[in-house]
Amino acid sequence: MINLLNLTLPELTVWMQTELGEPAFRAVQVWQWVWQKMARDFEAMSNVSRSCRAHLAETARIMWPETIAVEKSVDGTVKFLLRLDDGSLVESVLIPSDSHAKPDNGGRRWTLCLSSQVGCAMGCTFCATGQMGFERNMTMCEILGQILVARAWLGDSRPDRPLLRNLVFMGMGEPLLNLQELLRALATLNNEKGLNFSPRRITVSTCGIEKNLSTLGASGLAYLAVSLHAPNQALRARIMPGAARWPLDALLKTLKTYPLKTRERITFEYLLLGGVNDTVEHAQELARLISDVKGKLNLIVYNPVKGSQYAAPGEERVLAFERCLWKKHITAVVRKSKGQDINAACGQLKAARTKISADVH
Repeated sequence: MINLLNLTLPELTVWMQTELGEPAFRAVQVWQWVWQKMARDFEAMSNVSRSCRAHLAETARIMWPETIAVEKSVDGTVKFLLRLDDGSLVESVLIPSDSHAKPDNGGRRWTLCLSSQVGCAMGCTFCATGQMGFERNMTMCEILGQILVARAWLGDSRPDRPLLRNLVFMGMGEPLLNLQELLRALATLNNEKGLNFSPRRITVSTCGIEKNLSTLGASGLAYLAVSLHAPNQALRARIMPGAARWPLDALLKTLKTYPLKTRERITFEYLLLGGVNDTVEHAQELARLISDVKGKLNLIVYNPVKGSQYAAPGEERVLAFERCLWKKHITAVVRKSKGQDINAACGQLKAARTKISADVH
């Protein structure tokens, strides 16, 4: 049986016309029930005819990822361990806009960190997901199903005043290595009759995949973030062996011509590893590297990963790195990590199979 979450609106329209003999407007009704009202049962679709609901029940299903565990951080961050239809496990992270946010209707805003692959093939030496290896790409319904799970947990049922405002593809996997499903998911997210996320509220983070970066840019469906983590090719090859297959100078040359909307900038991400890439000399080299790209820089202090060879630099070292960049007229901000106590911060996602929790509400 087909999972309706895995169909774009044009695909759903064609399928319902072909398989059920239903008009196009009926597909829009079903689409809105699935994505806006988060229906999980065809009988809930009160404005859809009884015969259509019966046919849908016979031929289709609405299958969300199964929530296996929910962990809550002291700072309000929430991590979901999700089981997909084939038993694969992934994690997604719900991040509050302030440290005291609670899942209520008090007007607080949330960001969801989405996974796009089960595992990751890039092999970044500082990343827990990279040490998992690669299992498979996620489908559109698995990617977007994370949003439905998060909205249900928040009680976020008002499309006109959503609590979940921003989406970042910064979870497990390299999004551009799952380009087809990523683009289908982004097109569905942008659809005003469904989830209706503006491209400026969606960020796709990539290490840099040469053959697919320009395709994402041409789509205009999301903003771009690029994980650098090193100011030169030699160091990048040591700590990010997969990403370094595309030489750093070639990546930056491409980014200089990347299509940007008015007021849009590329976000560069730089993970500070103590004694590895965190000196003032590294900061000076980084400033020279990105100075002529329209962008901004997020500095991320390393979050500990069990068994890792790395450690976080001290606060003074971090501030010195940041000050050096500002002196070079680079817009740089130290991004506060959230969810570190539940292994939900940047680089910590691993979807451990031993996790069990009865608290999934």
